[in-house]
Amino acid sequence: MNLSQFLLILRAHLKIIMLIFGVTVVAALVVSLLLPKTYKATSSVVLNYKANDPVTGLVMTAQALPGYMPTQVDIINSRNVALAVIDNLKLTNEPSVKESYANSGTTTDIRNWLADILLRNLDAVASRDSSVIDITYKGRDPQFVATMANAFAEAYQQVSMQLKLDPTRKASSYFNDQIKILRDNYEKAQGRLSKYQQENGITNLDNRMDVENNRLNDLSTQLVAAQGALSEAQSRRQAAGTGNSPDVLANPLVQNLKANVAASEARFAQAAKRLGTNHPDYLNAKAELDGLRAQLNAAIASTSASVGTNASILQKREAEIRGEFDAQKKKVLDLNRSRDELSVLQRDLDSAQRAYELTSQRYMQTNLEGQSNQSDISLLASAVAPTGPASPRIFINLVLSMFVGLILGVMAALGLELINRRVRSEVDLIEGLGLPVLGSIARPSLHNRRDRRPALARNIRSLPAA
Repeated sequence: MNLSQFLLILRAHLKIIMLIFGVTVVAALVVSLLLPKTYKATSSVVLNYKANDPVTGLVMTAQALPGYMPTQVDIINSRNVALAVIDNLKLTNEPSVKESYANSGTTTDIRNWLADILLRNLDAVASRDSSVIDITYKGRDPQFVATMANAFAEAYQQVSMQLKLDPTRKASSYFNDQIKILRDNYEKAQGRLSKYQQENGITNLDNRMDVENNRLNDLSTQLVAAQGALSEAQSRRQAAGTGNSPDVLANPLVQNLKANVAASEARFAQAAKRLGTNHPDYLNAKAELDGLRAQLNAAIASTSASVGTNASILQKREAEIRGEFDAQKKKVLDLNRSRDELSVLQRDLDSAQRAYELTSQRYMQTNLEGQSNQSDISLLASAVAPTGPASPRIFINLVLSMFVGLILGVMAALGLELINRRVRSEVDLIEGLGLPVLGSIARPSLHNRRDRRPALARNIRSLPAA
């Protein structure tokens, strides 16, 4: 079907098309006039919410937080907000509401029943490029829809604040309980530390440790020196028994006696060469020599004994110093153990104090936040009573009905043509019969037909009678 055939079909069914078009437009007009008028009122709120990014620490706006704006829209559309509106406006006390609820026959309580009805007429839309949310309410009363739009905006602020404060107050109560426990732990840790210091007589352990360590170092030095002196004295005592001891050789008395013994031996040797064994000089020389040797041996023995006595004294001194060193060492070890135990108790006290202070700070912060009435939601624009209905839109409905009526009329014309196909052009003959067209007789125009009728009448009248 080409355009010419399509136009011929429309021309042939023009009356039907116009009839359907007119019926559709009239029906749309009647329905639009009969439909009840609906009004819409919108109030706008702006969100000033800002949060810190947990990774970068940068301040993020509400738009940068995925899911924040849809969450706020869901809160507006929630039952809690609708219940808050009902309570704020005391709608359940209205006689008309009570009568409607009684006639509804529902088993739900009147607040939830009314909340469902209010939510059906509510529409909250968040702006894509800003932090503004439009709260629209629709109904049949212009003043009522404006009141409800403003009431939902106010209830949204209340519920949002309540959602923010409830967890904070619960956290504040939790921190308050924890503070009592942590304060008890802190007092117990402080008591254990004080008791330990009293039992061990600890006032300033660091200074005492320095004094005792210095004392231990001094004793260690003295012990080393005593051990060295004792070792030297024992070596001299062992050498003193042989007569070649340096102490013995260095003794002046021994040296003098050795010189006398040597001189006496020389005189005794000369007397032995010149005199007989019974000669008085020989006997005197021998007796002198024996006496000097006896004195020498006694001097050597006395010197050796003095060296041994000195070694014994040094050994006793070394033992005393060792005992003092061991006692001081034990005291230092005891102080170290006391210091370790004191450090453990001090760390327990510091941990308990730190936990108590941090919890107290968190309690003060959450307590202040729980008592705050500052909201991050502000009313940007209040709703006013609309001057005209939002629906039905008569002009738009008429335009749409014209378009729909025209489409329906065309479709009806095409349907009738398909049911009862007619030859309306040469193309229809060619397509229908498959034969070429040899010629066509043009349809006379209306002017030619009017001119021919008098001539034909004159010709008929001029014909001879049969």
